[in-house]
Amino acid sequence: MKRFHYFCGIAALCLTALAPSTSIGATKVKVAFVATLSGPQALLGKHMQDGFLLGVEELKNTFGGLPAEISTNDDQFKPDVARQIAERVTKRDEVDVVTGAVFSNIVLAMNNTLADAKTMFVNSSGGASQLGGKSCSPFFISTAWQTDQVNAAVGQQVQAAGLKKVVIIISNYTAGQDAANGFKRTFKGQVLREMNPPLTQNDFSAELTQIATLKPDAVFVFIAGSPGVSFVKQYASSGLKQNIPLYSTFTAYGPNLPAIGDAALGARSVGHWTADLDNPANKRFVAAFQKKYGYTPSNISAQSYDAAMLIDAAVRKVGGKVEDRDAFARAFAQVQYDSVRGPYRYGKNNFPVQNFYQTEVVRNEDGSLVEANRGLLIKDDVDVFAAECPMK
Repeated sequence: MKRFHYFCGIAALCLTALAPSTSIGATKVKVAFVATLSGPQALLGKHMQDGFLLGVEELKNTFGGLPAEISTNDDQFKPDVARQIAERVTKRDEVDVVTGAVFSNIVLAMNNTLADAKTMFVNSSGGASQLGGKSCSPFFISTAWQTDQVNAAVGQQVQAAGLKKVVIIISNYTAGQDAANGFKRTFKGQVLREMNPPLTQNDFSAELTQIATLKPDAVFVFIAGSPGVSFVKQYASSGLKQNIPLYSTFTAYGPNLPAIGDAALGARSVGHWTADLDNPANKRFVAAFQKKYGYTPSNISAQSYDAAMLIDAAVRKVGGKVEDRDAFARAFAQVQYDSVRGPYRYGKNNFPVQNFYQTEVVRNEDGSLVEANRGLLIKDDVDVFAAECPMK
């Protein structure tokens, strides 16, 4: 059966809304929102938080008719801190759901603790490949993507463009490796060189010199957070942009575009969502987001908005009886509602089976930079790791 979907330091900030209970079971739904909210990667966390809180606001601060109690937790982009948060929210706070988590290393740091506690983890960004295959869990579900999957789509995009020789440059961490592996799985041309700068690197002059020497047909880049901003700006200022097209995932994209500026124009990618997708749910979401926050939402915002809607639908599915953890977990993969990305369903590994569109960074009518939809690339894409998932 197809299932369709919509898309708030360690200190906790609680938001509790009063609403009449519609269930004999729980009297409220306790949700721990986790994101990188400090340091150089905090902008991504803000996009995530803004999307999630907009969804909660539209739900009148309830999930499934029950009052929502939300704690906001800063993982500081540190796996050890994320692990401590997971321990605290499950053992002390006894939350019903954990959501958010921008980066895959943060996701992996929390996942086992949450799964052992049977606490539902609604991940709205960093889709680690490990959780799509043999380590899949009924207590983990994604409103985003499996990282390998998105980058495999870009590999297919570059292949379809007829480009033969590529240089790959990726951040040296879990998601970066997933990105490279996914791209290389579908790109059948020659990878002239693969570069792996550390997550904190901001000067790419050496890498750009190598690219100029190698003269590839294209460059594929996955560099997370603020270093990605630096790379795209340096790529343009070096003159490489004029002759070598730049393809990226999560680098020349939504959250980074205001900081990158015109250097991002023309950058290509693939996404399951764009702000200009033509469906009623997305039009309402984008308009409400821009009105509330004053900027165009990114895919992270949209995925996090979806997370709020998914939690609401699952709570309704179990009639508010979130204390039945097994039934509650099953409900997440069964509920139906409209998504800002359009109709999609879940594979058996609880990652979305969804469309992917080609995108290009352009200047919008209001002068802002956006990723514009350039047409459907893949319909109902299933990530390659789903076949290894033992869940039925």
